[in-house]
Amino acid sequence: MINRIIANQTVRNSLTLTHRNLLKTLHNPDNVSDVVVQPIIFTLLFGYLFGGVIAGSVHAYLPMLVSGILVQSILNAASGSGQQLREDINHGIFDRFKTLPIAPIAPLAGQLFGDSLRLLLSGAMALLTAALMGWRPTVNCGAVMLALLLAVFIGWSTSWIFALVGLLVKNAELISSLSMIIILILTFLSNAFIPVKTLPPFLQTIVHINPVTTTITAIRAILNTGHWNGTATMVLISGGLIIMLFMPLTVVVYQQRD
Repeated sequence: MINRIIANQTVRNSLTLTHRNLLKTLHNPDNVSDVVVQPIIFTLLFGYLFGGVIAGSVHAYLPMLVSGILVQSILNAASGSGQQLREDINHGIFDRFKTLPIAPIAPLAGQLFGDSLRLLLSGAMALLTAALMGWRPTVNCGAVMLALLLAVFIGWSTSWIFALVGLLVKNAELISSLSMIIILILTFLSNAFIPVKTLPPFLQTIVHINPVTTTITAIRAILNTGHWNGTATMVLISGGLIIMLFMPLTVVVYQQRD
């Protein structure tokens, strides 16, 4: 009975802080840019700049671009976890949480639960922008939603890595800069925006071992065929392994934080 009461309190506290983190995102221009503006800008930019060169037209390029921009947008949004966490710590907000009669894990849980909704919004903005540019999926809405949820799951699992970095690195601006550099490298050295066969052999090798390439390949296959495949299963398992590894590490570091 006591354990049930504690569990219910933890869930209520976590949901309250999830709401707080979503409001914080909406009232912070930088966070709104990461979640809403960037997917729109990158979709428009890459579509109209590279569409004619790579595929002959913007419309022909969109089926390739959508999966790449979807993953990039969600990874960009996921990287904000570490920065927001560190900002709250540096501003003393988490110290204030310690004095409140709430579950000790609730501030961290609220941050990560809120991230899942931020990621879903970011991915939806990328798909909506592509649709306004003329992209029309050849599969049903269920397959599109499945691809979006897979991308969100991978983004959410990655957010645990960024959350751990946010607990370990003291400078929020440094976290933001490093996260942006890493994500840009991983996405541009993948099959997100160009055919891999056009790259030099040594770059093709790097692209093929890049986990972002595997994720994009799985999502692209779902959007093209409407069917779940072995690559998607591998991506799902990989995301689960990331969570199994980094969730306990993040919780331990969080609980041992001064």
